[in-house]
Amino acid sequence: MNILVTGGAGFIGSHTVLKLKEQNHFVVVYDNLSKGYKELIFSDEFVEGDIHNKELLKEVFNKYKIEAVLHFAAFIEAGESMQNPSKYFNNNSVGTLALLDAMVESDIKYFIFSSTAALYGYPDEIPIKEDTALHPVNAYGESKLIVEKFLKWYSDIYGLKYISLRYFNAAGSDEKLRTGEMHRPETHLIPLAIQAAFGEREKMYIFGTDYNTKDGTCIRDYIHVSDLASAHILALEYLVSENRSDIFNLGSEQGYTVREVIDVVKDVTNIDFPVEEAPRRPGDPETLIASSQKIKSVLTWKPLYNDLNKIVSTAVQYYKKWKNIS
Repeated sequence: MNILVTGGAGFIGSHTVLKLKEQNHFVVVYDNLSKGYKELIFSDEFVEGDIHNKELLKEVFNKYKIEAVLHFAAFIEAGESMQNPSKYFNNNSVGTLALLDAMVESDIKYFIFSSTAALYGYPDEIPIKEDTALHPVNAYGESKLIVEKFLKWYSDIYGLKYISLRYFNAAGSDEKLRTGEMHRPETHLIPLAIQAAFGEREKMYIFGTDYNTKDGTCIRDYIHVSDLASAHILALEYLVSENRSDIFNLGSEQGYTVREVIDVVKDVTNIDFPVEEAPRRPGDPETLIASSQKIKSVLTWKPLYNDLNKIVSTAVQYYKKWKNIS
């Protein structure tokens, strides 16, 4: 197929482009490079553009005879979304609406959406299922929930078929070290701990040590980014074969505390680094663990990386390559 990948110069987008190329798809990356990197572009063609630019999108759709869109172009920092919600609603919601309109006007029917576990807020049940109540506690999660609402109506009215993939915590790196996590700024736990290990930051902070967990710190579900990228290929194949919209969680179904993650980084790097305890942050749920039974059953998704040490090891190897550390 001829596929457009928005945000394809970013962390998850670039991994998915590599998977698409392995399947012999023709891939066009569309990215404004506000968060992405040119060195992470592995597509057949690259167009520097913004998702608000509907006319440029339609030109690209026509020029490359695009048949499906995988949409990763979003701002993802939950904390920042509570300081600048306009930025998140304008890009993540309004920008995606422009993209969807360009697709409808160009008669493109297949759409894979990069959604988030932030839709669940403080979840009513653990593990979290796709029908768990949705009540985001930050503007980032709300901006993605708005898009899921768009998608239901666009599917019902225009016949656009979509799959929304609700990610938990993506981490790690492509084993060939072609691409990895390079956020600006970095806000994710594993890369922050790696930065602390190699002296890029002075210390590591733990926000909240009084949660009702085994060591008092939050529990999160980490999924290797290559397993996540593979799920997008299966989602696209399902859309084309079944022509049916659906929603799936994407997680490992395992939970690790913040302290456990930091300890694994210390073990993998063989470097001790200072860790400072700090008060809880608002909007941090105690435990987030996915149920991925639906995607395993319907899409026959089989994650290959179920070990946190392996996930962290690939992240460390990519960081050392990126920073030229021997």
